[in-house]
Amino acid sequence: MTSMTILFFILGLAALIFGAQLLVRGASRLALSFGISPLVVGLTVVAFGTSSPELAVSIQSAYSGQVDIALGNVVGSNIFNVLFILGVSALITPLLVDRQLVRQEVPAMIGISLLLFALARDGEISRWNGALLFGLLAAYTAFVVLQSRRARKDAEEEATAEEGGWDRHWWAQLALVAAGLVLLVQGSNWLVDAAVTFARHLGISELVIGLTIVAAGTSMPEVATSVMAALRGQRDIAVGNVVGSNIFNILGVLGVSALVAPKGLPVSAAMVSFDLPVLTAVAVACLPIFFTGHLIARWEGAVFFGYYLAYTAYLVLAAQQHDALAEYGLVMKTFVLPLTALTLAIFALRHWRARKH
Repeated sequence: MTSMTILFFILGLAALIFGAQLLVRGASRLALSFGISPLVVGLTVVAFGTSSPELAVSIQSAYSGQVDIALGNVVGSNIFNVLFILGVSALITPLLVDRQLVRQEVPAMIGISLLLFALARDGEISRWNGALLFGLLAAYTAFVVLQSRRARKDAEEEATAEEGGWDRHWWAQLALVAAGLVLLVQGSNWLVDAAVTFARHLGISELVIGLTIVAAGTSMPEVATSVMAALRGQRDIAVGNVVGSNIFNILGVLGVSALVAPKGLPVSAAMVSFDLPVLTAVAVACLPIFFTGHLIARWEGAVFFGYYLAYTAYLVLAAQQHDALAEYGLVMKTFVLPLTALTLAIFALRHWRARKH
């Protein structure tokens, strides 16, 4: 492994982050220029735009035959988004959760995670599965657009107050979108090539590299968006960005990746037995935490962050085939995870009873 590999990895990561910023800024203003409400822009353009690095990297990996990186990138990014980003953001300041997220988006994220687990249990996400996922993304986006029309007048008034009117310089926004796409494509090429070199040099599987280094790297736009939103007091944006990005990662990124892969996306036994159950558990855990008071408290953020450290430690031990792996996994499955699930269930039940009375 040479210094040039490290340089290209850093350049690729920088190009992905900067390209995503250009794409989000241009696409958001372009959407507003054509009269699309800020609600739809937030749930689709911004959330999907911050996931564009995942899309670029996974498509490039799937097309090049590095399917473990393509799949590991999506699963790892979704786990990273909830446990790390929401954990750190909640540690900065308790996060308010919009009621619509609890009633609609979070259940959708849970259902989509369960669907992915069901599709992957036979060891493959086929092209037909990819078409199904992408079709669901189109249906979800259309539903959000139709739903927003009910409050279109209020949304336009809010956008006018905040943005000072629609941005009519559509050609400039198209240029930003184009520049962002170019940087995303080039950055994904550099990042994937460097990640494969890392994996081969360190003797670590491409799946682990995808679940950790690549997943964290492509999630940097979400990190920047959610942390800055938390610091500025826009706490609902910090949560909505993560949930929207997770929905897009599964339906859009995996759907398109399975379509462009020469033979679909093979799913390893380790992914089916461990990583996908973790992904599903993380999605399910959001519901009781978001539901209780519509607030993610600091201690809940600490729990999320601690679980991400524990998950990463497990991946490192598994990659090294460490002697402590079996004991570590037994403690997590037997004590830590059931105790956490019981605690969340008790808190949710208490809150439900309090609201009922």
